[in-house]
Amino acid sequence: MRADDGWLAVALVPLLALVPVLWRVSRGAPEDRLIAQNLSSLLGGLALLPAAQGFGRPAYVDVALVLSVLGPTGTLIYARFLGVLPGSRLVRRAALLGVPAIVLPLCVAAGPGRAMAKLLLIGALLIAGSVVTGAGGGRGRKAAADGGRTA
Repeated sequence: MRADDGWLAVALVPLLALVPVLWRVSRGAPEDRLIAQNLSSLLGGLALLPAAQGFGRPAYVDVALVLSVLGPTGTLIYARFLGVLPGSRLVRRAALLGVPAIVLPLCVAAGPGRAMAKLLLIGALLIAGSVVTGAGGGRGRKAAADGGRTA
């Protein structure tokens, strides 16, 4: 087994975790779909990073960078249309545990330099985006319907 095969095996873990998430995207309630969309962008970014190392394609890291910016942005836009930003401990925990578990070994493999800085930036964006969008705290449908007034 070559080292490249190990990185590809690591990339397979978030891809396998995407299967139930994509099922929830297609079959869940709107709030559940929003959480699943948020989690799918996180898992997609986490799958692209070791795949870039395994396949020797640095362009995959650039795609992960774009996904780390646009994923949480899309979640916030959809939350605006739904009128609620549901909280999710699963998204926060996946970000706080999964991102360092994948990004830090990649930083060691990349060594000091521009590639390591890009990996750390992507990791920080994935964590920050998932923590912000997974925290919830948005107004619910009823609160949005009555203008946020309380009785």
